[in-house]
Amino acid sequence: MASKIIGFIRSKTFLTHLLLSMLAVFLVLIGTYQWLNAYTNHGETITVPNLVGRKFSDLEKLLEGNSMLVKIADSSVFILDKPPGVVIEQDPAPNEMVKEGRTIYVTITRTVPPQVKVPNLVDVSQRQAEAILASYGLKVGQLIYKPDLAKNAVLSMLFKGRELRPGDDLEKGSTVDLVLGDGIGNTEVVVPSLKGLTYDEVLFVLQGSSVNPGAIVFDESVQDTAEAFVYRQIPEPGDSAFIKQGEAIDLFFTQNREKLK
Repeated sequence: MASKIIGFIRSKTFLTHLLLSMLAVFLVLIGTYQWLNAYTNHGETITVPNLVGRKFSDLEKLLEGNSMLVKIADSSVFILDKPPGVVIEQDPAPNEMVKEGRTIYVTITRTVPPQVKVPNLVDVSQRQAEAILASYGLKVGQLIYKPDLAKNAVLSMLFKGRELRPGDDLEKGSTVDLVLGDGIGNTEVVVPSLKGLTYDEVLFVLQGSSVNPGAIVFDESVQDTAEAFVYRQIPEPGDSAFIKQGEAIDLFFTQNREKLK
């Protein structure tokens, strides 16, 4: 029995069938490889274009002819000063080598900005108001000064000429104009006479009139500033001399009593 099997294996018929079978398997493998090559574009790659900064509406024309597809992965991102519908991220990244027909997933800015509530900025300083607006995604527009003793404090807020109230809705990125106090005001008071007063006494009088001390000048006679007294002021006092609240009076001090005469 064994001798018959060995004889068959050595026969021309067996060897012929074996060679034909091996050839058939080889041809099937070659055919499969070529089919996979054609189906997957094996070995054929293209460079991913840079889409960042482009409007999504322009991408179809931009990618025309290079067999790549584009889909939106995220469209909920809002960035101040970025126009709507613009690509800010992409995957795969620019200049990567990928197969033809690959899909590029992009993140674009929102087409409609989100709404925010206007914060209450009344009586807040200009610097604080600017920081608060920035934290809400709002921008500072014009600074409009009006007579008011509260210097650089917010008196009101405007949007396109319309006065805003805290809690009003605005689109993120909107510009808010701030109406600020100029620190002077409209009210005029008689210029007080400060001659002969020490610095502490001057402050007490000026505070009562809502007027500020301006330049302080000591002459050569002053040895102790606490004991010095005013011998001259600008503007000069008088029943017909007026100054606006918030404005300043320049003061000249001495310890020489002769200058009071």
